[in-house]
Amino acid sequence: MRNMATYDLMETIRTTNQWLGASALAMGSYPAFSMIPNPAFEWMRAWGEVTERSFQRMVVKPDWNIPHFTAKDGKDHIVSITKVVERDFGDLIHFDVAGHSDDKPTVLLVAPMSGHYATLLRKTVISLLPDCDVYITDWHNARDIPVSAGKFDIEDYTLYLVDFMKHLGPDTHVIAVCQPAPLTLAATAYLAEEEPAAQPRSLTLIGGPIDPGAAATEVTDFGHSVTMGQLEEAMIQRVGFKFAGVGRLVYPGLLQLSSFISMNADKHAKAFNDQISRAARGEASDHDKHNEFYDEYLAVMDMTAEFYLSTVERIFQNHEIASNEFVVAGRKVDIGKITTVAVKTVEGGEDDITAPGQCRIRKRPATWNPTPVTMAFSQAAAGATTSARWCWSSSRRTAAPRLRPRRRRTPPRSRTRHPKPCARTEPRTNRSEAALTICPDLTRRPSLYRWGAFHFTGSFLLKLSLLTYFMEHDDRAR
Repeated sequence: MRNMATYDLMETIRTTNQWLGASALAMGSYPAFSMIPNPAFEWMRAWGEVTERSFQRMVVKPDWNIPHFTAKDGKDHIVSITKVVERDFGDLIHFDVAGHSDDKPTVLLVAPMSGHYATLLRKTVISLLPDCDVYITDWHNARDIPVSAGKFDIEDYTLYLVDFMKHLGPDTHVIAVCQPAPLTLAATAYLAEEEPAAQPRSLTLIGGPIDPGAAATEVTDFGHSVTMGQLEEAMIQRVGFKFAGVGRLVYPGLLQLSSFISMNADKHAKAFNDQISRAARGEASDHDKHNEFYDEYLAVMDMTAEFYLSTVERIFQNHEIASNEFVVAGRKVDIGKITTVAVKTVEGGEDDITAPGQCRIRKRPATWNPTPVTMAFSQAAAGATTSARWCWSSSRRTAAPRLRPRRRRTPPRSRTRHPKPCARTEPRTNRSEAALTICPDLTRRPSLYRWGAFHFTGSFLLKLSLLTYFMEHDDRAR
């Protein structure tokens, strides 16, 4: 599959479907057909409208669409987006708010490079703008980067984050969402040894696979069931002649999208059928929930082959971050050097992709000697349990309260409990042991095509849940 013909074939299929949708929309919109009371023409027009929009969005980078927001003072503030640092594979952009006070804390959002654009965190940015000075990493589509720009793997990714942190300075609060969590931790450790004065003030790692071997999931099982040669042969292609990055080896975004959709094909088919019905009845609009969600969901970007393969091999198979053996530019990164940065990890209690335990390091580094401050709390949000723990704490703190209330001991009941007539006779299954069960049905293994984006699927599902939560929260606020 590592040839241009396959890449161009995928793009040809996408363009053909977009053309078929546009043709059906044009034919179904003829005024002459309105004189014929046949609902087939309305369905043709509706199918064409939905199909054209869907396949067109696959190659279009979504806009941020943050023209202004209302602050606590009741005034509307204009937001302008500026590029602070421009690099070949990604930029550091700043959301400059007119009339914003200078005493706002600086926040750096590290967006995932997992097949979707940084605009997936639009709702998060909007929620932070009233109280923070927000920066975000804006990764570029690999198909638009010429081969002359060189390679880009996880070491280059880490060095990019180091440069961004240096630029923003020590009074920065870094938030890494999903996929970049382990590399952001490595970048902080690299900076702690190279230039300690430039370290950020705090580091929040949300749902990131820092230690994938801590708890087995179907995703991690697949990562150990295939070789890197099989993965490279099945997933890597060369960019076709249509784009500036012609000849670059990439993991195509369209291939990732097909993997995402195949996992929940029935739900996606129902969603599009319902949207076609709404369009036929004249109830669909450009800003309804379906279009708002799928405009972001279908917009995919290519990743460089080096980044994809090195992430799978070094993070998921070799566990270099978890074992404190990660090397960047010939220098071993020691996570134990992080002693003055408050580091918090957030994990979902019911997450079956990045399972509980994967978001923190089990093996304590030998050089780790942080200030002994510990906090822990649990809360329920969006129907799922989210637990967060302060793994390392800043030396600026000397004490911290316990946020998790102690359980009250209740006296035992005085009455005698009688066994129920339908009592269970089989032993109960340990939930922790059940969660660690690997592939209960060994005869059914997912194909390479379906699980090709195995670790990026985890990042996407968490992003998808966050996006859905923010959409529902925004609707309730309105």
